[in-house]
Amino acid sequence: MKSEFTSREVVALTGITLRQLQWWDERGIVVPARDGRRRLYSMEDLSEVAVICELRQRGFSLQRMRKVVGFLQHEFGKRLAETVGGASDYHLLTDGNNLYLETSAQQIVDILKNARQPMLAVCLSDTVRRVRAQILNSQKKQSRPAARTIRAAKRGKTAS
Repeated sequence: MKSEFTSREVVALTGITLRQLQWWDERGIVVPARDGRRRLYSMEDLSEVAVICELRQRGFSLQRMRKVVGFLQHEFGKRLAETVGGASDYHLLTDGNNLYLETSAQQIVDILKNARQPMLAVCLSDTVRRVRAQILNSQKKQSRPAARTIRAAKRGKTAS
């Protein structure tokens, strides 16, 4: 699987705009590596962008996003993709004030039962899996024309 992505590839995979991506870098929300002036995003960066996009679609402000990313890094000492990339499903729940990260269905139910206001729940693992699947699909699509060209070249050689 591909390990580095350009800004344009991140835009194509997540639906974010180039300007938003640049702004997030300037604000320290998702900071990619640099190759000269080019931004190069790792799989971890791409996963964080995807989760942030999903939470933004659900009404989270960027200040809340920074809090979520910081919370995840503080709680686990790892990047988001490393944390939620395993076999367990990680669910982020929030009531606007508190953040909960749970893997246990029973804990999720208990939090929802005891909530005094509406809760937002997002399966972070699903978001990361979705981005990885999109990457694999785009890589397969890119390799298909090359495979056809190779097969056509082989047919041409055998015909002569």
